[in-house]
Amino acid sequence: MKTLLFLFIIAFSQQINAQQDEQLSLYMYNKLAFNPAYAGSRKALSAIAIGRFQWVNFDGAPNTQWFSIQAPILQGGMGVGAHIVNDRVGNRTRTSVFGDLSASIAVNKKTSRLAVGLSGGFDMIGYDFTSVLVNNQNDPYFGTTFNETKPNVGAGIYYYSDKHFFGISSPRLLEATSNLINLGDAKLNARHFFITGGTILKLNSVLKMQPSALIKYTPNSPITADVNLSLLMYEKLWMGIMYRFHEAMGVNIVYNIKDALSIGYVYDFPINGLRTYQSGSHELFIRFDFKPKKAVYSSPRYF
Repeated sequence: MKTLLFLFIIAFSQQINAQQDEQLSLYMYNKLAFNPAYAGSRKALSAIAIGRFQWVNFDGAPNTQWFSIQAPILQGGMGVGAHIVNDRVGNRTRTSVFGDLSASIAVNKKTSRLAVGLSGGFDMIGYDFTSVLVNNQNDPYFGTTFNETKPNVGAGIYYYSDKHFFGISSPRLLEATSNLINLGDAKLNARHFFITGGTILKLNSVLKMQPSALIKYTPNSPITADVNLSLLMYEKLWMGIMYRFHEAMGVNIVYNIKDALSIGYVYDFPINGLRTYQSGSHELFIRFDFKPKKAVYSSPRYF
């Protein structure tokens, strides 16, 4: 008989809003985490770090950190990048390391480009059953640890300009199964599909508005969607609201300290049945854009 906690973790990762892949409210700032075609699109050596502390006060809640770095190469026609994710849910940990490569072409004489991208890397997945509570002390998994490393690949397309973006991707095309643990019909990771899009609208000389959305689909799970509406004031301060379908609402703030440095914060609070068991989720964000001193840009990089 498997431990109750083990069953909880597996059911949790498979059924609650497809959260085998990590939840991210600041998706518009970290597209490389789910779309390799984004690599190089910021026209700078760009590095971003995000920490998410989900469902605070909920025992075993997800805790995730992301780090991504990307840059254009070959006069902007190609891009390279890498992203690392460290995620913990209950007694399960996953550390993912992936490299990204993209190639883009100009769609018109303006700034629009269409990019395709591929990623490759591996997931290091571990389960620790040394401190779990069990009904049967003879449980074969009790007091043991399991660690597996699984390779994977991802792919995506990304269309963007200085005023809008749209992308379709699947960051893990291979569905890995465990060689060490009997998961039944469950997999170590399910195949996820992401559709994202957004635009920037000028309201007046001071304000701009950016609506954006991220749609997530996993076979045999409900489609979920994140919607965000942010206002940009004086090209410095972003303030917005977000809604995650049937799950959460929240607010976000991002401040551009300089052209090369941005910091941000998101708080989202539950609107479903979990609201009585936890006090919301927090995300912290920092981004550096290292641009060549001689580089000339016709417009700010909003995406």
